[in-house]
Amino acid sequence: MRPAEEESIGTLVLRLRDDAVEYGRAQIGVYKAEVSSRSAPAKSGAIFGVAALVLALSALVALLVGLIFTLATLIGPGGATAVVVIVTLAIAGLLGWLAARKFAVAFGGGQ
Repeated sequence: MRPAEEESIGTLVLRLRDDAVEYGRAQIGVYKAEVSSRSAPAKSGAIFGVAALVLALSALVALLVGLIFTLATLIGPGGATAVVVIVTLAIAGLLGWLAARKFAVAFGGGQ
């Protein structure tokens, strides 16, 4: 190989391009390794989160059923069911309305 001062500009540009391509491939390899190392904990976290959500929803259903049984002794089973359903839907509607307002603010649709 000739000394560096004797190499042509074209050869230097080609070498620079080859080095840049190798650097880009190495960076992609680094990013792939980083994503791969984080995917297992993220997957486990998602599984635990879904399990927690299922248990929380089960507890909420049990709470609502218990509330219906408790109110049934006072106003009957139909009335207790109606009261619990209406109040639960009102709370869900309020939470949905608040969520819609927050999304509107976040995405520039209002305040």
